[in-house]
Amino acid sequence: MFRLALLILWPSFLVAILAEGFFFSLFDPADLMLVGGHVDMPPIAAYTMGFFFFWCFCAIASMISIYLIRTEAPNQPPF
Repeated sequence: MFRLALLILWPSFLVAILAEGFFFSLFDPADLMLVGGHVDMPPIAAYTMGFFFFWCFCAIASMISIYLIRTEAPNQPPF
């Protein structure tokens, strides 16, 4: 179970670092809007929340990939 968690969390962590770097190099945290209003928080909090959002999103994508790799369609040969 620990190995499975590492297979999901480590690649998603690395991709989240890249995604946050690209996102916040294009957008300033002070200019972000949420449902029509500006987000009133320090920039470090926006960076932290953005990182965890990207990490969760990438972890979900990794979990789906692991699930699809480990399950086979019935009556079809594997790739």
